[in-house]
This record gives sequence, structure tokens and C-alpha cells, in this order.
Amino acid sequence: MGSTSHDVSALAPGAHTFTVDGVRQVYHVAGTGPVCVAHPGGPGIEWAYLRTPSLEAHFTMVYVEPVGTGASGQLNDPSEYRLDRYVRFLHAIVAHLGEGRVYLLGHSHGGFVVQRYALAYPDRVAGLALYDTSPVTGAEFWAEAMAGLAAYPQRHPDRPEAAEVPAAFAQIGAATDDESLVAALRAALPAYFADFWGRQDEFAEFQAAVRIWSGPAGAQDPTPFDVRDNFGEITAPAVVIVGAHDFICGPRFAEQLHAGLPDSRLVVLEHSGHFAHIEQPAEFTAAVVGLLQR
Repeated sequence: MGSTSHDVSALAPGAHTFTVDGVRQVYHVAGTGPVCVAHPGGPGIEWAYLRTPSLEAHFTMVYVEPVGTGASGQLNDPSEYRLDRYVRFLHAIVAHLGEGRVYLLGHSHGGFVVQRYALAYPDRVAGLALYDTSPVTGAEFWAEAMAGLAAYPQRHPDRPEAAEVPAAFAQIGAATDDESLVAALRAALPAYFADFWGRQDEFAEFQAAVRIWSGPAGAQDPTPFDVRDNFGEITAPAVVIVGAHDFICGPRFAEQLHAGLPDSRLVVLEHSGHFAHIEQPAEFTAAVVGLLQR
């Protein structure tokens, strides 16, 4: 794996800050081994939910704090929170790290960013973990997600709280400030797990800690996301990881990714929804670490 001039300080453990296009960019480093840059979902969700300590035993994990979230800077115009902007900031981080090639882990919307990045900069990608994501969004994607959400209360008839989850999800789209958006996301979060109510005590800390920012979350990217005609160009080894019960980026979309990528492995985690790194951490970690053997 060739490398450019390696900046050890850029990979020292802890938080790092530099500037991209005049905007503050923060990332966090933990672990040892080959570099894996992890891009969280949302858009607008804080990076910390994606931290996976078990991966840090195998990779030097670089967790991106996307523009508009947390300690990273905000964009002046909310309409600028577009996929190409996230790709630009991700490329700036990879260049800043001084590595020739890196592994990339993209969760949900972060998977869209990573796919676009791999198409634009194939020579910088050692391997891809595409986690609960899709090669396409649009009307069909959202119709399937909303049908899954509407069916959620029927999956849990013994839990009256489950009936409130679809309305909470609708509030995510209606929220106009950070505080109400965070409250709505936390209230909707049970739908993202395979068995939230059966493991509620286990997931309570995760639910209470999730944060989201209204700037990027409310931005509407006018460009439809669809890389199905191009993802055959992504030749880096990939693992496609999906929770069997993920209502928003479910197995059908993972199978499309797996079928279209030239060198991919599909891992369906039977007891997970959208957060397999929390629901089945050992199996999730094994799937990502498998990239190192390819």
C-alpha cells in the first residue's frame, strides 16, 4: 500500500482540527493498525454514536465530525449541505492524514458519501465497509422506508409506546431547531433497532446520547442519489453490512450494492436493525475486519 509523506501528528490519538475552505473540520483518532476513516450518517448526526471500540483493536479509526455537526464549523448557507460538499471535506481529511490509501466505513448517509468518494478517488481507497446504506434514494426508497415505519407498531403490539414512534419520526422532518430535532430523533430511535423494547436498558444510554444538528439535517440536496450505473467502477474490496430488520436501508438495497460491486461480500446480521455495531458488535466487527484478509 503506497503512502505519501506520513504525518504522525495527524494520527495521534484524540481530537484534531484543521481548516477546509475556511471552515473548521474536526476528526477523532483512536486505535492502532491500518487507517480506517468512518463517516457517520444523518446527515447531521454527531459522530460519537458510530464509535466502535472493538474496531480500534484492528484499525487506527478516524471518526469524521461532518461539517455542520458538533465542533466542526457550520456552512453559511444551509443549501450548501450537499453530497459533493461532504465528499470534498472527506477528501481533505484523507489528504491531511498523509496516507496513500485508507479503508473507509460509511454508515447510512455516510455510505452515500463513501460511495461517491470511492468513484471520485479510487486510488485513495484500500477497502470499503458499506454499512446500512444504499446505492440509490428517491421515491421507491422512501416509500419502502415509510411502509416499514408504518408497520412498526404492529411488530410490537404488546408495547403501547411503539404506536408513538411513526409520529415521532414525522417530527424529525418538521423540526426547525436543534433541540426539537434531537428530541424527535431520540423518540423515533426504537424503530431503528431490531429489538429495542427487549433490550431497552441496554440501549438507553445510546438513545440518550444521540445528537443531531438542524442545519445539515434540514438541507435538501436537489441532486438525486443513484450510483447504480457507476458502482461497477469501484474495484476496491468491499463488505456490505446490513441489519435484517433495518427499515430505512434494508437488505434489498444491500443486495443491490453487493450485486453491483465487482469485489464485495454481503453480511446480513439477523438480530440487527440500523445499528448493528451496537446490536451485534462482535459480528459487525468481524465483518469489517474481514477486509484486512482480502
